[in-house]
Amino acid sequence: MKEANTRRHFLKLAAGTAIFSPWAAKVAGSTTPERETKKPSELAGASGVVKRLLPDHAGQIDLLLALTDGSESFRVEGSAGRIQIKAPTTSALLMGLGGYLKYSAGVSASWNGDCLNRLPADLPAPTQPVTGTANVKHRFALNDTNDGYTGPYWTWERWEKLIDILALHGVNEMLVYAGAEAVYQRTFQKFGFDAKAMRLWLPTPAHQPWWLLENMSAWVGPSTSQHLVNDRAALARKITDRLRELGMTPVLPGYFGILPDGFSKHRSAARVIPQGKWLGIKRPDWLDPTCDVFGAVAAEYYRAQAELLGPSSMFKMDPMHEGGESGKVNIASAAGAIDRELQKAHPGSIWTILGWQENPRGEVLAGIRNKQNALILDGQADRYEYKDREQQWNDTPYAFGTIWNFGGHTTMGANVGVWNQRYFDQLKKPGSRLAGIALLPEASCNNPAAFAFFTEMAWRSGRTDLDQWFADWSRYRYGGEDSNAARAWDILHRTAYDMKSGAWSEAHDSLYSAQPSLTAKSACSWSPLEPRYDLAVFSQAVASLMGVDRSLRNSSAYRYDLVDVVRQAIANHSRVLLPQIDQAYSAKDLTRFRGLTRTWLEQIRLLDRVAGTEPALLLGEWLAEARAAAVDSTEEGQLEFDARSLLLEWGPESSRGSGVHDYANREWSGLLEYYGQRWATYFNALEAALAKQEAVRTVDWFAMDEDFAKQRNSYPGRPQEDFYQVIEEIIRSGAALGIDSPLEMRFNAE
Repeated sequence: MKEANTRRHFLKLAAGTAIFSPWAAKVAGSTTPERETKKPSELAGASGVVKRLLPDHAGQIDLLLALTDGSESFRVEGSAGRIQIKAPTTSALLMGLGGYLKYSAGVSASWNGDCLNRLPADLPAPTQPVTGTANVKHRFALNDTNDGYTGPYWTWERWEKLIDILALHGVNEMLVYAGAEAVYQRTFQKFGFDAKAMRLWLPTPAHQPWWLLENMSAWVGPSTSQHLVNDRAALARKITDRLRELGMTPVLPGYFGILPDGFSKHRSAARVIPQGKWLGIKRPDWLDPTCDVFGAVAAEYYRAQAELLGPSSMFKMDPMHEGGESGKVNIASAAGAIDRELQKAHPGSIWTILGWQENPRGEVLAGIRNKQNALILDGQADRYEYKDREQQWNDTPYAFGTIWNFGGHTTMGANVGVWNQRYFDQLKKPGSRLAGIALLPEASCNNPAAFAFFTEMAWRSGRTDLDQWFADWSRYRYGGEDSNAARAWDILHRTAYDMKSGAWSEAHDSLYSAQPSLTAKSACSWSPLEPRYDLAVFSQAVASLMGVDRSLRNSSAYRYDLVDVVRQAIANHSRVLLPQIDQAYSAKDLTRFRGLTRTWLEQIRLLDRVAGTEPALLLGEWLAEARAAAVDSTEEGQLEFDARSLLLEWGPESSRGSGVHDYANREWSGLLEYYGQRWATYFNALEAALAKQEAVRTVDWFAMDEDFAKQRNSYPGRPQEDFYQVIEEIIRSGAALGIDSPLEMRFNAE
């Protein structure tokens, strides 16, 4: 009976609310006829997504390409067990499928879990068409850093699932960095470099994004193997082929002058500008784009890239990213030369640029001849007070972007209210050059509510009622209506997802993950120093989520959310507990100090155990993927060090004082165990100093982290315990998950 009531609720929701922007009048009601087609060649990609995500229901979904007047719209209608989705593009078809699943069938799929197991045998019919129209052309996904912080050693199966989920959310452009090693290797072999010399110059995969950003080279050494270069090229070709199959554009790295060391020995006429260091790490040299040699290198680069990865019409380039040396080169002229060679190789293609700090420079934009062939991905759209982007970027088209996550931090939250207001204000501004959205968390596959809301904005006609949206989310996230789920997400909406603009786009990180210090304010040097929402109110969501009806708990979506909220509640407690420890130490109260530090270390152990119940929060899987990419035990050690070091010391000894230490901190089972060891070492040193009334022993944290990064021990790659039982046990034991006192739980009678 409950399932039947739930299904009727969703049918009523679909019939009574405008979930996306209204179906365009010329599509739904004009006299201009639609031309419908079922061409297998055009629908094969979309059909493949349906079969992979909904294997038991694929035969009930009929996809039609409806060629209209040019608007990118979808329309979903039909009867029970026979659902028809119409759209003019594959991207719109799949966004329509996602909209139908959420707003008619009452289920959803995300990059963090799904509840598709709640679907009935016969797909329910919407009582009124589910419709949506895209309000922007560009729907871009993935930060430059994504390959490092999310999955440097992902297999095709992981990429295939991510692409399917992005497509289900209407994304039609995705950054692809994998395979760039082979492109550069093949390019510079034409200029006298052998394959081994090129491999010595390449960083290993976890650190490669910063090589393509012209920030670093040749680390982690001693070299990248040829088999790894070849394997990643083959993986990249699968990725780009699948994107094109789904009507999505693979956004590939363009060529703007990055050079291997010693290029002048091979081409004496080249003007090479050394780029100095970034965070203490050597940058790649830069070839002056205005010199004659640049055209020859660029032409060979784009030829090799097309041969290895196939065609594209969008290319990502950020010269002078976070510093660099221009020498005597005129930046506008250099940008003009970069643009000219790109257009020679790929006429009409788009130069995609990250809007970050002072990037792009005004001189770079001045050098691009046709502004329609550029797109700026605004990585700070929600971070500071409103800026007139049309004026700042000289009327260059741009995409509204967000970076709600830095370094892979596991913190929950986003500036959702800022998005909801600012995006539509900028879209409707007279003379607006807003042309897209850009999903730019530095690590993806987190914050599923933020992911869902942000991608929906590109298909809505105006601001969303956020109270209603989060209420709807609480239903289709778990596949049924539940008052406890609604209450939990109302709390989360009003805390972690209601952060304001200002200095930050992400929430505070966890002090349990910080380099030990009694006065620590953040784990990452550049993270918020104070909480960005009410911690005590946030913790109340735990009880509500625990009280969700048993019938709705058997999904990966529910597991992820409950674990994530409990993890965040415990992490938030660190900001209350650490000042108390500091006060006890300052007062030389050894008894209180010992009691509080025992509690601190116990909280880290609880965090580690909770995280160990969710597959996405396991260090073991991260390390196993790195080892699996190796060809022998020597490379296994190198690749594992690559993956481990990124999470801790990040870079080599020369980066020690740069502030990048613990930039990629995260609450993963296994990594938390190590954080506990760091804090235990620190507390022991403090206790000894307090007991003996002597100076505190100095700990070399960089050396300690590097020692951990060089270890080869394994951690579980799969959960070892049931998530609900673990959390219930922790709470019933009286462990403090709240802010001031143990959390009072209300369990449903079962």
